[in-house]
Amino acid sequence: MHIFYQIDNEFLVVATLIIFCATYTGLAVGRVRGLKLDRAAIVLLGAIAMLALGCISLKKAVDSVNFETILLLFSLMVIAAQLHYAGFYHQVADRISLRLDRPVYFLALLMVTSGVLSAFLNNDVVCLAFTPVVAVALLRKRLNPVPFLIGLAIASNIGCALTLIGNAQNVLVGQVGHLSFGGYMLWAALPVTLAMAGAFGIIYLIARRSFYLEGKDVVSEQLEDVTPFDNWRAAKGIGMICIIVILFFTPLPRYLVALAGAGMLLCSQRLESKKVLALVDWQVLLLFMSLFVVVGAFCSSGMTGPILKLIEDHGIDLHNSYILALIAGVLSNLINNSAAVMLLVKLLDFSLPVNGYVLAVSNSFAGNMLVIGSVANIIMMQGAAACGVKISFREFARYGVPTTIFSFGILMLWIFVTQLF
Repeated sequence: MHIFYQIDNEFLVVATLIIFCATYTGLAVGRVRGLKLDRAAIVLLGAIAMLALGCISLKKAVDSVNFETILLLFSLMVIAAQLHYAGFYHQVADRISLRLDRPVYFLALLMVTSGVLSAFLNNDVVCLAFTPVVAVALLRKRLNPVPFLIGLAIASNIGCALTLIGNAQNVLVGQVGHLSFGGYMLWAALPVTLAMAGAFGIIYLIARRSFYLEGKDVVSEQLEDVTPFDNWRAAKGIGMICIIVILFFTPLPRYLVALAGAGMLLCSQRLESKKVLALVDWQVLLLFMSLFVVVGAFCSSGMTGPILKLIEDHGIDLHNSYILALIAGVLSNLINNSAAVMLLVKLLDFSLPVNGYVLAVSNSFAGNMLVIGSVANIIMMQGAAACGVKISFREFARYGVPTTIFSFGILMLWIFVTQLF
């Protein structure tokens, strides 16, 4: 009986390890040859395999999902969708485009605006809404959209690092680590500001001689999708965001505050709730829930202990802020930033808030290195392509790599300064 139990237990450990590695490999590649699967579906299949083979029980699978994170993400998506139907994003992008006669000033204004909005409304949403409006406006003025759109994505990735709701990964870090919303913002404000200034300088230096299109370049006549601006709807959405952010500084549960705000915004006499809910990114929510199950099964197998020991035996201390920042940066570009953060939160001790601070900022900054580093980058490129603007992997890296190196230099310097006090 004991022998059979031992064999069964060894089988489950091996099966868990194989499924875990296969899932993370699929996340890194983003596809499976011969099958039309995206990252969310790949992770879902990993979670299903964990359950089907008995690597994790249904109860443990449910318990492994951090529903506070999921509910907070869902609530923020509802609020972002409401602002979309208010025409808020289009209105802001349209106002910025009035400064196109001064390209350098326009670039600065675009980056600051997208960065600030990304901190509170999610970087993916900002890139999705701004890209078509900005691209068409630039083409009409015969300005080269490439550096400006790359600047939009880079600024969104940097700006989202300012708060614990700027992207899905930061939401997870904040909830799992029980980090102070105000404490994190205070810590992140300076490196984010300096990184944004550096990003603007780098983009300007690289693109200053190519702001204008040449005579042979074709200008697309495609029109962007215009959502009429609704003052009352926009005021409700922005007002609710302000109230929620203020309440985030109190001891009230963040997920409950955001959920209540989203619920109130769904109550409308003119805007159908199904239209708002249709804009919720259910793929991202499914990806996170499935990742929770896969990582939960991996941790339940007892393999995290040996892995941590192996890491420590090789002189890698995850609680060293410098090492943590570098590992988070590398993993975010290798296996996807959501997957990297999901794994690292299981290995870190959040009794030291600085671990959470470094993880949140570094994974956000790392999204700028390569196109695949952040979903916001992919959204920007797809939106640009729809307007006839082609941005290559190499072209993005030309701006993204030096920006990321500079940003991480600022982060390392900030870690050094904060550790002196």
